[in-house]
Amino acid sequence: MDAQGRGRADDIDPADQWVLNPSTGDYELRLQASAPQSAVPGPRARRTAGGATPSRGRAAPGRERQRTPEEAPEPGVPGPRRRRAPQGPPPGRRKGRPNQSRGKKILVWTGGTMAFLLVGASTAGYLYWKHLNDNITSVSDDGAGTGGFSKDRAINVLLVGTDKRTGSGNSGYGDSGSAGHADTTVVLHVSKDRTNATALSIPRDLITDIPDCPTTQEDGSTKVIPGQPGIRFNNSLGQEGRTPSCTMRTVTELTGIKLDHFMIADFNAVKTLTTAVEGVDVCLAKDIDDPDSKLKLSKGKHSIEGEEALAFVRTRHSVGFGGDLSRIEIQQQFLSSLMRKLKSKGTLTSPTKLVKLAEAGTQALTVDSKISSITRLRDLGLELGKFDTKNLSFTTVPVIDNPAEKVKATVVLKEPNAKELFSLIRNDVSLTAVKQQKKKEKAEVAARLKGDRAAAADVRVQVFNGGAAAGSAQETLSWLQLEEGVLKSENGGNAGKSIAKTTLEYAPDQADQARKLADVMGLAASALKPGKSVKNSQGLPAMTLTLGEDFQGAGVPLTVPATAPEEIDKSTADKAVCAK
Repeated sequence: MDAQGRGRADDIDPADQWVLNPSTGDYELRLQASAPQSAVPGPRARRTAGGATPSRGRAAPGRERQRTPEEAPEPGVPGPRRRRAPQGPPPGRRKGRPNQSRGKKILVWTGGTMAFLLVGASTAGYLYWKHLNDNITSVSDDGAGTGGFSKDRAINVLLVGTDKRTGSGNSGYGDSGSAGHADTTVVLHVSKDRTNATALSIPRDLITDIPDCPTTQEDGSTKVIPGQPGIRFNNSLGQEGRTPSCTMRTVTELTGIKLDHFMIADFNAVKTLTTAVEGVDVCLAKDIDDPDSKLKLSKGKHSIEGEEALAFVRTRHSVGFGGDLSRIEIQQQFLSSLMRKLKSKGTLTSPTKLVKLAEAGTQALTVDSKISSITRLRDLGLELGKFDTKNLSFTTVPVIDNPAEKVKATVVLKEPNAKELFSLIRNDVSLTAVKQQKKKEKAEVAARLKGDRAAAADVRVQVFNGGAAAGSAQETLSWLQLEEGVLKSENGGNAGKSIAKTTLEYAPDQADQARKLADVMGLAASALKPGKSVKNSQGLPAMTLTLGEDFQGAGVPLTVPATAPEEIDKSTADKAVCAK
């Protein structure tokens, strides 16, 4: 079967739509709308959370209809692309390896029954690109996020699987008649240097405080949904009209991690994605027959997809201790296996699988409006796909049974373990033994703390607030003067911009003062920034201390360990583990 129209249209395999153009010697992906036999669907009306569909008129016969602004191609969206003929058989089902471009590495996480998605959109024509774009549903983050990811800093994405009954075949799952909950929640943190990532699972039964949530309504107005103290975390989505932006706010208040984006998926995501990759390999340490999740598998290795895959990630009564924490473990094992499958050559080099994944992923996701296009998702995916699977760590928020309950049904944070784990992620510390800096660079940074220290009375510094809580600069100034003897200190006010981490800039001849202030403040060597001095109110040279978003209060050390403690319970995506 090829793309020239022989046979039924719905039998066309996208892998067979590469056609040699004898005029150019190039292989071209034929996805033109004029070809009635094409298996690739045309553009659909773009979906939004409210279900609104923009009106589109028809052009007069013989005339091309003028594009509306929303239909105009996005900047950077390619038209039909050519593919250079390889030295040998063409790609697809014939022998030979297709060219693997960066554009094939669109890595997208879906929530709940979440999965990675690698999409080869850069080889598709504009028509199919537009079709995928129209598949995506988006809602506002209501200002709860950072405004979008950036290539020069770490990335934090909220992944949520909801138990809302949407899609065919899901009547037996979730809560009947419910708007859904945050059934499965993961914070995906990708390091600034893209060498490693951490997937932090948040138990749905964790007791926490849900803050007030400004939420955009269907008519465009904003409604503040009142917060609730001491309630299950899963109520942060769906209940009382809460949208994903409220889950974002709840996570940030709980962990201190500022999120860039969110991705939400329902039950269909795991079914369609696992089918698209032709199954995911899992292993069981014992037979499982769970009537609640409808999972029935024997001990040993299996390849699962569709309904069976959904049953696997939803089972809990037949694994571990039979609770939600046990289900989190089996989901992490499943996601590790799915990650390995998606990063395998068998997936990356298969146009058929990539097209199926593109369809499944874009239809299964609801994303925030800042990544509501294939172009933006591609850019995000390229950043998320840079780390090695051996450096992707799965871990869970440390919790204990709720001591206020006689019948244990919920959990609370286990301190100080939870606070320490949140701090590691906020400060971009890998949970795996990954080389994050060249030895020379690391030695140079550490050397900033080596040398003589000035006396506290000789330290001259201006304190600025660059993202800490209001009043932090004055609080720190008072503490430095009254308790630490740093009398030549001044309040510089607001820094003018927010920074993630506290910094201390100093001139070369102030290095001894910088080391002393670092000792007093509990600053890491990386916080010291050799630079230049500023003039204080008396016209004398002073250092600049800028309190960042990581500042927790005067006298609270900001030193973060270079590596994660061994006692953190974690697993990595490169290892296959049998569910117990």
